[in-house]
Amino acid sequence: MAKGIASIGECMLELSGRSGSDWRMGFAGDTFNTLWALHALSPDRPATYVTAFGDDPFSRDQIAFFAANGIGVGNSPVIPGARPGLYAITLTGAERAFTYWRSDAAARQLASDPAALAKSLENQALVYFSGITLAILDEAARKTLLTAIVAARKAGSLVAFDPNYRPRLWPGHETAQAAIIEALAVCDIALPTFPDEQMLFGDPTPQATAERLGKLTGEVVVKNGEQPALIALNGASQIVDAVHVAAPVDTTGAGDSFNGGYLAARLAGHAPADATRRAHKVAAAVVQVRGALAPFDTLRAAFDS
Repeated sequence: MAKGIASIGECMLELSGRSGSDWRMGFAGDTFNTLWALHALSPDRPATYVTAFGDDPFSRDQIAFFAANGIGVGNSPVIPGARPGLYAITLTGAERAFTYWRSDAAARQLASDPAALAKSLENQALVYFSGITLAILDEAARKTLLTAIVAARKAGSLVAFDPNYRPRLWPGHETAQAAIIEALAVCDIALPTFPDEQMLFGDPTPQATAERLGKLTGEVVVKNGEQPALIALNGASQIVDAVHVAAPVDTTGAGDSFNGGYLAARLAGHAPADATRRAHKVAAAVVQVRGALAPFDTLRAAFDS
């Protein structure tokens, strides 16, 4: 039986925790943040981050960082002359803003070798990707990606997807809508965020989001920041309150870590409501640390509390 967990997308260089003119550099990105939490909470499952790397020192440091934390890279290609994207987090209180340098990032070529991509997704219990994964690819590469995901699903992988809409990454509304709808049709679990869905599809309420996505996907969890999450499963819905954090430090990665907590709980056999409660606790722990990646022990303590 397949045990592995694979996440597909872009891991970037992250500049955070600015103190004067000094920054702390790490590695993060939406689908990597989710895999980080998933790996922390499912340590017995081999973890693979599926992307593309450059051949520069920063890419080599990325791969070494993954390995040091027990995360493999499967058959992800190395692109000569390419390099990773970069982003910087600036904070106003705990709320974050991002500045990106990613237009020529190596991850945009993650589907450049269809055979290697398919190989990376073999024997995975779970395959996870996001709207950002789709957005960094051109149309042909998106089709290659979805073909590989469909094949993995037919072979028995559970497929999870977070639409994670970021307008600046897409050429237009209609392109984003079409690509995200196509992705939802090939997944088993959808993990949208209500403000994103409202922005892209005009949904008036989380219930409307759940109903729309429920026509494409069997299991939907609509995140909504500090507001309750809405679970929709086989036509039935349930509300699960979020965990209030009185003094958050940095909200970067909260939704990604929620996804990791939820998926880890579902893989472990927890019901959707219990998985959502655990995911809220994981997200609450993450907003109390700087940067997108909380220590594994912090994530595990929150998940089991």
